[in-house]
Amino acid sequence: MRVLGVDPGLTRCGLGVVDVAPNRTATLVGVGVVGSSHELSLDARLLVIADAVDQWLDAFKPDVLALERVFAQTNLSTVMGVAQVSGVVMVAAARRGIPVAMHTPSEVKAAVTGNGRAGKENVTAMVVRILRLDEPPRPADAADALALAIAHAWRSGNSFAGGTEGTTAAQRLWRDAETKSQTAKNKEKPGQRWN
Repeated sequence: MRVLGVDPGLTRCGLGVVDVAPNRTATLVGVGVVGSSHELSLDARLLVIADAVDQWLDAFKPDVLALERVFAQTNLSTVMGVAQVSGVVMVAAARRGIPVAMHTPSEVKAAVTGNGRAGKENVTAMVVRILRLDEPPRPADAADALALAIAHAWRSGNSFAGGTEGTTAAQRLWRDAETKSQTAKNKEKPGQRWN
């Protein structure tokens, strides 16, 4: 499975492409950050990002696009910029028939590190380890995009293998958590809510 992860941002938009084998081994295909100057008008900034995303989608032809889900922050202008970039990215994927999956930051952290509250340093360190890189992708937006791509591939179920050979501790923790979640859902009675 080839996944393009996008960490949306108006100033810096992280882009990362990974190929993930059935045994969950992830390989770096491409990584980068597209920036837009705050001196440009909003429409011009969105166009810069849209053009870059178009180029990445056409060059790498991902099977799916994984996008960070916008969540409320204290800075409304930041949230609006992220939401606008997310819309541009989703439209670019939709035009090509590429499915879009959205993941929250805590889902990505849990998938990659085994801890939904992990810090950026931990996520970056695990991305380096999972992708067998010599150095961390910079800036952090690039590492976040790769983490999104990895998390989606691991969560999708298409890349699960029956065994644990060659998997990291975080991968095994994630697989165990998914199994427990499915078991709890299967035990849930109609009308019963689990808190």
